Parts: sequence; structure tokens; C-alpha cells
Amino acid sequence: MQSFTLHSGIVVAMDRANVDTDQIIPKQFLKRIERTGFGQFLFNDWRLLEDGSLNTQFELNLPEAKGATILLARRNFGCGSSREHAPWALADYGFRCVIAPTFADIFYSNCFSNGILPIRLSEEDVEQLFELAKAGTNSNAGKYELRIDLNECTLSDGNTFQRSFEVEPFLRRCLLEGLDNISLSLQYTDEISAWEKAHGLPSVVSG
Repeated sequence: MQSFTLHSGIVVAMDRANVDTDQIIPKQFLKRIERTGFGQFLFNDWRLLEDGSLNTQFELNLPEAKGATILLARRNFGCGSSREHAPWALADYGFRCVIAPTFADIFYSNCFSNGILPIRLSEEDVEQLFELAKAGTNSNAGKYELRIDLNECTLSDGNTFQRSFEVEPFLRRCLLEGLDNISLSLQYTDEISAWEKAHGLPSVVSG
């Protein structure tokens, strides 16, 4: 899994509350067994019109959203079913961070297992970021950019906006070190092998 330490990126603002996982990655695209390839279907029902052409009014299709790696959203982002394909699609599309006042619990946890940093800020701070993103004042290209430091748990636009955020220590460590559940388990191969041997079981972990 890709680690997250420092990241600077363009922000795209999605002014919608209660964005559920079926909108993030619609159910008809859940047939792949790999974690890759889902980015092309991200927000499919919003990004595309019925004839398959781009919806030019959708946030991710706007010119200022090109190359964005930070998604700004409203409360309760990632609600609905617990499908892990939602962060898979976001990551495959190129997002490294999602900022919102609140997240659905399972989606929040799944982000850390897939190299995405979900940042919770107050409603007031998120509202200010929406205004700043709309103005797009801090980059030469007329786009809004943020710099995120997970070591210090801070984010800043290098101008007027700077905030600290909180991340649970264990989840922060996993993301800093690029550890998913499998990687965490593999840190204990000696203990696992010893337990298997003591119980007369064949080894399932190569040492």
C-alpha cells in the first residue's frame, strides 16, 4: 500500500452531503477482483450523461478539477453500503485525501487500508475551504491547492488557511508506513509460525 507522509495537490470541491458508496462506485462495476481499474467508473452516474458523454456541469469534469488529488466534500461522506471498492475507485482515480466534516465509519476505516487520508474538519472550516476553492486564488493556474503533512497533522494553503487535524494514532502509523492489514500481519510471521508449529499445523506463512 502506498504510504502517506507529505502531499501537495489540487482541490476539487463536491458540494453535496450524504454522498453514498453506490454513487462513488455504482454496483454494476463491482465485478472486478483486482483493486485497480475502478477509477474510470468513479461517480459514473454523475460524471456521464445517459448517452455516455461527459456531464460538463459535474464537479470532477470542470477544468479546475483536472489533476485534482484532494476531494473536498460535505458531511457524512461515504455513507451507504460498506463496499471497499469506494476507496479503491477514489485511489485509482488519483485521490490521496478526502476532507469532510464527517465520514461514514466503515468508509473512514477503509480509506486508511487503501492509502487515502480522510481528514475531518469542522463545518466552519470546510465551508471556508469551499469558498477558497471556489475563488482558486493560491496557484498560478487559478486552481486551489493544499499541502498536507501527516507527520505534523496539519494542512495549509500557504496563504490564509492553516489548520491542525486529528487522526487516531494506530491509523496514522499505518498510513505513514504504508501498512494494510496483510502487511501488519506479516510483521508477526515468527510468532505465527511458532504458534503453527506448537499446534502441529502446516505453515501458511513463508518466513
